[in-house]
Amino acid sequence: MVISKALQEKEGNPMLQVFPAMTFVLTLIGAPATTPIASAQSQQDPGIPEDVQAAYETWNKAFTEGDARTLAETYLPDAKLLPPTHTVLLGPAEIEEFFAGLFANGVTDQNLEIIEPGGDGRIVYGTANWSAQGEGNDGAAQTLGGIATHVFERQEDGSLKLRLHTFN
Repeated sequence: MVISKALQEKEGNPMLQVFPAMTFVLTLIGAPATTPIASAQSQQDPGIPEDVQAAYETWNKAFTEGDARTLAETYLPDAKLLPPTHTVLLGPAEIEEFFAGLFANGVTDQNLEIIEPGGDGRIVYGTANWSAQGEGNDGAAQTLGGIATHVFERQEDGSLKLRLHTFN
């Protein structure tokens, strides 16, 4: 507002003639007819929700069976896992070790429930509510849970492998 007032006080300032036109153009540019999110969703591959659900079912099954190796195989070689420990885990070996530690500490019965899937077919994402069973410090059964985000990369065979996984 200070800049606008200073411009108005200077008689004959050429910016006073250009400023209203610039404001009009910027208003038009800043107000698209559709939002980028709506456009992206309308172009989404219709098979993505089923693909994400299938990937989650594979993941849930491996977790429920306590199979850290099979879980690690759902990740790409350079995948990153960002757990709530604030440690960045890189690649299937570190990811397998992380899940083996969870299993050794009694975490079981993981379940992922889709909140929203999306993507362009090659890069696919899923957000999910997760839950699992564990033990509290007192040894009593405890339900764990939070939100997870998964970024998948479609493989040549059509399957999805995790590139990035984070959860709280």
